[in-house]
Amino acid sequence: MPLYEFNGKKPSIGEGTWIAPSAEIIGDVTIGKNCYIGFGAIIRGDFGPIEIGNESAIEETVTIHEAERVKIGNRVIIGHMAMLHDVTIHDFVLIGMQSMICAFVEIQSWAIVAEQSLVLKNSIIPSYRIYGGSPAKEIGIVTSKHEKTLRMGQDIYAGLPKRYHDSFKVVEPV
Repeated sequence: MPLYEFNGKKPSIGEGTWIAPSAEIIGDVTIGKNCYIGFGAIIRGDFGPIEIGNESAIEETVTIHEAERVKIGNRVIIGHMAMLHDVTIHDFVLIGMQSMICAFVEIQSWAIVAEQSLVLKNSIIPSYRIYGGSPAKEIGIVTSKHEKTLRMGQDIYAGLPKRYHDSFKVVEPV
């Protein structure tokens, strides 16, 4: 497993969590239960703590770093190639692919950040709001249809770690 101690701090990984062999988890990082950490993800807790709640998904090539602290809630989905730095993300949030979430941003529960968005430093995204663009601005409200779709995605990712534990194998080329 790609876990590294740094400056006397070791990552703590919750039961059932699956971490891809090419991901790197460094230093003061706490990951909850039944999370999925995708291939090429880098979660670097070398300056302060990074906390990720239960059943969250950190997709492929996501980078998470901090100068002070990162806190990510439960059942959060961070899309492919997203970058997060010194953020607070509450429960049930979706961060779209290739988004950049800058320092000291707070994203409240059930918010959605659209793909390729740039959320500027010190921004607050309220609950049940959709933000998108560069810089990100409010572009909509999370409806019951969005919430239903988001719950389906969260359920899929909550079950994915078990599937990887049960059937992922490194194989030799044929």
